[in-house]
Amino acid sequence: MQETAGSVMLARSAMGRAGPELQRPPARPVRGTRRVSAALAGLAASARHELLTFDDPAASASRAIPEPFLELAGACMRAAAERAGEVRRIVPRHALPQLVGALTVPGRARVTDAIPFKMIVVDRTVAAVPLDLELHYNGLLLIRDPVVVAALVRAHHLFWDTGQELVGLAAPTRDLPPQLRPVLEALLSGLTDEAAATRLGMSPRTYSRRVGELMAALGTTSRFRAGAEAARRGWV
Repeated sequence: MQETAGSVMLARSAMGRAGPELQRPPARPVRGTRRVSAALAGLAASARHELLTFDDPAASASRAIPEPFLELAGACMRAAAERAGEVRRIVPRHALPQLVGALTVPGRARVTDAIPFKMIVVDRTVAAVPLDLELHYNGLLLIRDPVVVAALVRAHHLFWDTGQELVGLAAPTRDLPPQLRPVLEALLSGLTDEAAATRLGMSPRTYSRRVGELMAALGTTSRFRAGAEAARRGWV
């Protein structure tokens, strides 16, 4: 009886010492713009040694994501890249138009035909994966389980080994694709998407997709900036 009581006390003592670690969940979903923004800021602030990402800058081009969130997310990742000694970013080939002029971002980048999902891994201790695997804005999963984080790091290494170094790649064409000229003109005219789609004889879905292609070609996710960038390139 005394031996059993001693074992219980020993177990309780061990649980008490491990309490803070046991209370930290191996993975935690984060939803809502403010909480997601705070989580991204926390990741950036915690970076010390290494930053690994799967990134698709074109993913949000055709989505109605508030510009302040995009600017904050970009600032957080730049801050993390500046803090970390090693930065490795992997992007899909279709996102190259978004990356023109972005090679001054700290760290290295490689291009692959596709990425499995968006991801951020900081110092091999914590990872953030979008709940829908595409956009952090829609919520993310903060992962601290060491086995899962190690698996994500390994996946990143496999893609990195087969990727092509971004430095030295030929830049995408700077000419406006002919099929996007009417879309740009409709966008600059201030028409609603519905009215523009009707004028161009497109379905709303097709017009939305073409707007996304135009944003990607301009290297911006903001319709407000699209006109200025188009003018800078001599497209209008």
